[in-house]
Amino acid sequence: MAPASDDATIVRAVLAGDRDAYRVLVDREAAAVIRTCHRVLGDLGEAEDIAQEAFVIAYRSLASWREDGPFGAWLSRIAVHLAIRRAGRRKNVAWASPGPSIEGGEDPIARLRSDWTVDPESLAIRGERHQSVRRAVAALAEPYREVVALRFFAERSLDEIAVLTGRPLGTVKTHLHRGLLRLRGVMADDAR
Repeated sequence: MAPASDDATIVRAVLAGDRDAYRVLVDREAAAVIRTCHRVLGDLGEAEDIAQEAFVIAYRSLASWREDGPFGAWLSRIAVHLAIRRAGRRKNVAWASPGPSIEGGEDPIARLRSDWTVDPESLAIRGERHQSVRRAVAALAEPYREVVALRFFAERSLDEIAVLTGRPLGTVKTHLHRGLLRLRGVMADDAR
């Protein structure tokens, strides 16, 4: 992570008309932003689309960056908001477990298990669990959603979240604790 002063120098150059300077920030932050979006969305293609959108929004909003923290953290916050919004718009899909085939009475999932080293049913269940966690985080009320997403999807420290959100560290800790309690409650309700 580059020091904030380097970020400020690059941003000032972009604001002064040097559009190529923004490429330095994009090249440096792209992998982290895509990874953050992927954690929220669980789909690499969508994550890349949202990351690109986050970079465009950040470019258009460069003058609003306060320089009190790393550019990457500010950009991650934009990306997390966009990814959560996208995850909230998804429609739920109910998956049905296939029954035995009519012809041979053989379970197709069992046949796949014997053929593959990876259990596709377990992968599907794990994927559904990840989706339900993402939906539950997207359904949290603010400020809990923001703090939980920044902590676990963007992998930001509590100190970084405090700087990003402009909240005292104690408030961030309280919001994270309460958000996790609400998240556990929603997940427990979904499991029933």
